[in-house]
Amino acid sequence: MIRFERIYKSFGRRKLFEDLNFELKEKKTIAILGPNGSGKTTLIKILLGLVIPDKGKVVINNRDIYRDARYKKIIGYMPQIPEFPENLKVREIISMIEDIRDQKAIRLKELLDLLNLGKELEKKFSSLSGGTRQKVGALVALAFDTPLLILDEPLVGIDPISAYRLKGFILEEKKRDKTVIYISHIMNEVEEIADEVVFLTDGKVIFEGSLVDLKKKTGKVRLEEAVICLLSS
Repeated sequence: MIRFERIYKSFGRRKLFEDLNFELKEKKTIAILGPNGSGKTTLIKILLGLVIPDKGKVVINNRDIYRDARYKKIIGYMPQIPEFPENLKVREIISMIEDIRDQKAIRLKELLDLLNLGKELEKKFSSLSGGTRQKVGALVALAFDTPLLILDEPLVGIDPISAYRLKGFILEEKKRDKTVIYISHIMNEVEEIADEVVFLTDGKVIFEGSLVDLKKKTGKVRLEEAVICLLSS
């Protein structure tokens, strides 16, 4: 269980979160949705410890994350734009992350085969195309078999075959009772993958619940139409 408790965060004069409270259920795939500027990225950075709130706390499995950094070992994070040292080869990036995490990438071979990255291992990150960089980001996020995955636009920019395989992998992770926090602007993708939705607007949660409940609340069959109703209300 992940709880955001009374989160306040400002950037200069702009108040983004004011007394933000909500929970993310364990062993569910939760889509974090909302328009640009709604606070999705900042929320994820707070969860990762990359942004510290002005007030409030985040609790994972009953532990305050700002008092116990060990929680980071249970997270696999794929950012929208992966950033690694440009001069390192893909093999060296994997070794670097293993050293930082003090963990082995136990599903490395499986992910290399899935994403067709075996032939890229000796290439420097600077030489890779945008789509291949995305796949390296997916590899690093998923190869440690962590119970909590945070995936930010994971299928964007990846070739269709790899995107299809990666989506299948994520769906299999759901069956293994992983907790997945999923960010995407593609509603068909969200509808296929997610169980729950947290919808943010202007730093406030205006809906949290299942996709079924969201559709009932808005009277819409398609998630895309339901989201438009939330934004219009």
